[in-house]
Amino acid sequence: MFKYLVALLSFGLAIWTLPEWFSVGSCLLKPWLLQPTAGLLHQDVLALYNGNRSSKGLYLAILGQVFDVEKGRKHYGPDGGYRFFSGRDASRAFVTGDFSEAGLSDDVSDLSPSQIVALYDWLTFYEKEYTPVGRLIGRFYTERGEPTEALQQAEAHLTEGLKLKAQAEEENRVYPACNSEWSSAAGGRVWCSEKSGGVHRDWTGVPRMLFSPGSGRTRCVCVRLDDRTRSNNPHLRQYKDCPPHADSCLLSQD
Repeated sequence: MFKYLVALLSFGLAIWTLPEWFSVGSCLLKPWLLQPTAGLLHQDVLALYNGNRSSKGLYLAILGQVFDVEKGRKHYGPDGGYRFFSGRDASRAFVTGDFSEAGLSDDVSDLSPSQIVALYDWLTFYEKEYTPVGRLIGRFYTERGEPTEALQQAEAHLTEGLKLKAQAEEENRVYPACNSEWSSAAGGRVWCSEKSGGVHRDWTGVPRMLFSPGSGRTRCVCVRLDDRTRSNNPHLRQYKDCPPHADSCLLSQD
C-alpha cells in the first residue's frame, strides 16, 4: 500500500511540473530561443534584437561586443538612419561606409591600421553611451567567450595604428598644415598663420611642400625658418615663384 501511495505521489508531481519541464526542454532543443543570460550570444539570438515590432529588443555588436541601443531607437530602430547595424555585427561598415549587404560584415581583416583605430574609437563611443550586454560568439569570441585569432589580429593592428597616429600628430605639431583656398578666377593660395593646421602657436612660419618618402605625396606645411634643424629637412621644397620668406604663396597653374 505504501509503495502504491509513493508511486501515485510521484506521478502527481510529474504531471504538476510538466509545463515547466516542457518549457525548459523546448529551450534546450532550440538554443536560439534562449535569452542572452551568460553574456554570450549566438548570431541567431542577436538577430532577434533588431528593433522590429516582433523583436525582443534593440541590440548591435561591434568587434564582437554587444550593446543594448534601445535608448537610441530613433537612430537604430526600423525607421532610423542606422537601422542596418541592428541585430548584427557590421563592424566593417563603421569605417568603410559600405552599407550594402556585402559591406555590412564583421570581417575587418583587410582594414588598414588607421581604420582599425577609427573602429576602436567607435567601440569606445558605445562603451560610454550604451549598456553592454555581452559578447557575440563567432568571428571575435569563442563559445567560451575567449578572444579569437581574428580579434588578436585586430588588436595588433590597433597598436600599430596608434603608433602611426602618434607619429602623425608629432609631425603635425612640428610641421603644421597650411591654410589653403582655391577659386576658378584667382587659382590657388596657401598661407600660414598662428592657428593654421589647428596648431595654436606663437610663430607663423612660411609655406613649404613636405614630401612623404615612399608615397610620392606632398602636403603644404608651415616651417620656422629660425629652426635650422627643421627648416633644413631634405624633404621640404619651396613653392615655385614664391619669395622664400613670404607667409603666403600663390600656386602655379603649371
